[in-house]
Amino acid sequence: MLNDELKTTASLAMLELEQEEQIEAAVEEMLDYFSKMMEIDVAALEPTTHVLVKNNRVRRDEVARSGDPEELLEKAPSREDRFFKIPNVL
Repeated sequence: MLNDELKTTASLAMLELEQEEQIEAAVEEMLDYFSKMMEIDVAALEPTTHVLVKNNRVRRDEVARSGDPEELLEKAPSREDRFFKIPNVL
């Protein structure tokens, strides 16, 4: 039955299956693993993520000096006035 479901799913996804026996064995192994995961009691565990994020996890936005603009421009291979000059792409 799994082989039929696998072929149907592959057909719907417009995939051509090669080495069907190996793929079927891998899918069976994954399903066994998933069923073992379903047996684990996680009721007492705190969720690690939630759709309603209350706080952003970002660093503080602090102003920092990155260097003298003129000194940085001097290191450019090519420049025009106060801008980096790059070759045309098109």
